[in-house]
Amino acid sequence: MNQKEGGPCAAVFDLDGTLIDSAPDMASAVNRAFVTHGLDATDPAVVAGLIGNGAHRLVADLLARQRIPAAPSDIEALTDAYLRCYAEAPVVSTTIYPYVAQDLAALKAAGWRLGICTNKPQALTHAVLAGLGIDHLFDAVRGADAVPTRKPDPGHLRAVIEALGVHRAVYVGDTEVDEATARAAGVPFRGVGWAAPGRLSMPEAERLARLSELLT
Repeated sequence: MNQKEGGPCAAVFDLDGTLIDSAPDMASAVNRAFVTHGLDATDPAVVAGLIGNGAHRLVADLLARQRIPAAPSDIEALTDAYLRCYAEAPVVSTTIYPYVAQDLAALKAAGWRLGICTNKPQALTHAVLAGLGIDHLFDAVRGADAVPTRKPDPGHLRAVIEALGVHRAVYVGDTEVDEATARAAGVPFRGVGWAAPGRLSMPEAERLARLSELLT
C-alpha cells in the first residue's frame, strides 16, 4: 500500500484509541461532571469501552447504564459540563501509543499527507494534539463540530480527505464505527493491533502492528 505502487498518498486517523490513550482523562472529566450534578461516577474501564461516538453519546450511554431517565436538555447540560471539565485538563494522563509519533513522522518524511477524523470536538482535538506535541504532523484536522455530520456519516471522513487535497487515502481506526465510516465513504480501512478487545470486527491478523506498515 505504498505510493510507488499507486497506493494512498494520504492517511487519515481516528484519534482516541488509535493514536492516543485518552481514556483516563476522558473518564476523569465525565465523572467530575456527573458527581458535580449529584450522580455516581463510573468505573474508568467502563467509560473507556463507551468512547468513540462523541461526547453527547458518551453521556447518554452512561446515564442509561445508571438507569437514570434524562430529558434531552439534561443530556445537553451534562455534556456541556463534561466538555468544560475535559477542557480544563485535557492532557494529564493521556499518552501516545508506542511508536506512533515516530511512525507518523516517518509517513510525513515519505511525503504522505496526514489527517485526523475524530468525534472529539475541534478545539479539544487541537488542545490534545498540541499538548502531546504532535499537532505539527497533521495537515488537516476535523472534529465532530467542524463538519455538518460526524462519524459514522461518510461526509466527515470525506471532508478530511478533501481538506488534504488528495484523491485517495486510507483510514486508520480502532472501532467498528471507524470501519463503518470508511466503508460508507468507499475508503480502504486499516485497524490498529492495539484496539481494545471487541472494538473491531477485522481479524487480528489483518491489523496494523505499527503505523509504519502503511509504507510497505
